[in-house]
Amino acid sequence: MIELTTSVLMLASAFSPISGKTAPVVTTESDMNVTATVNQDISPDHPLSTLSLEAYVRDYFRNTPILAEIARCESQFRQFGKNGDVIRGKVNSGDIGVMQINKYYHEEDAVKQGFDIYSVDGNLGFAKALYQKYGVDPWGSSSKCWKGYHEIARN
Repeated sequence: MIELTTSVLMLASAFSPISGKTAPVVTTESDMNVTATVNQDISPDHPLSTLSLEAYVRDYFRNTPILAEIARCESQFRQFGKNGDVIRGKVNSGDIGVMQINKYYHEEDAVKQGFDIYSVDGNLGFAKALYQKYGVDPWGSSSKCWKGYHEIARN
């Protein structure tokens, strides 16, 4: 039961803004029809607030791990800041979220393809679409951080 509760906590924190706000109630059922309900507040300083999103991003990009490394370099696996707002780029405020998708270059295409770059899943989904079309080029400015991983993965 503890493992199930821990899993539910991690899943719930991956989808809630890291703002100390209350996450939605999450209910899961195991094969034994046991129900665990979690209603939690996640402070921005809580270790799960980053670790769970990192785990989610790494799992999401399990077939393209370079994108997880890019997320690490671009945002340290963060979609939301301490105030609950979507994080923006330090150098370019048009860069949005965990994958730092530039809204000026990409938001129109993202919307046409059904992605909301301000949400975790939309940001990750559009990053995957960008990668399929352009490879790692859209994240070239952070390549000093992730390039070594990419070269190791290719060998």
